[in-house]
Amino acid sequence: MATEHDYFGVVGDYWSEDVEYADQRVEVVLDAEGESASTAALDAAATLVGELELVDDELRGAFVGQLDSGSSPVVRFLDTLLDADLEQAEDIEAAIGRESGDRQVDALRSLSLVRVDLRPEADGDGEPFAEFEYGLAPDDTDERLVAVIDVAREIVDVRFEG
Repeated sequence: MATEHDYFGVVGDYWSEDVEYADQRVEVVLDAEGESASTAALDAAATLVGELELVDDELRGAFVGQLDSGSSPVVRFLDTLLDADLEQAEDIEAAIGRESGDRQVDALRSLSLVRVDLRPEADGDGEPFAEFEYGLAPDDTDERLVAVIDVAREIVDVRFEG
């Protein structure tokens, strides 16, 4: 049985919409099974969609904070894209739209938010409520940096997918 929500409409198994903000299109997906998601969790998911730019800024700031750790997923992601001899090196360089003198920070600030997966059934502290998928030159590269947050917007996990 499906649940009806003010923002998402009838929530069955899958809802998807392209959301525009900051000159980019982001695919937002709600993955929920009708009655298994509470109204409060769906409200939190709708609020998150409305505040994508704010959450995106918070996550990018957290990524910058992980640059000090040489073994973090953020550093591995950047090392793979910036230091490797990839066929897409020109595309990657062209995607970095800033030049502050710190190449890693410039790359993080130039990431494209590609997709946001919302999982309102995981609405407890520390549970994977939303996944934010980032790419640098995402049309030309397969490497992704994924940040997972809980319903309170605390980072649960950051991983590099290559």
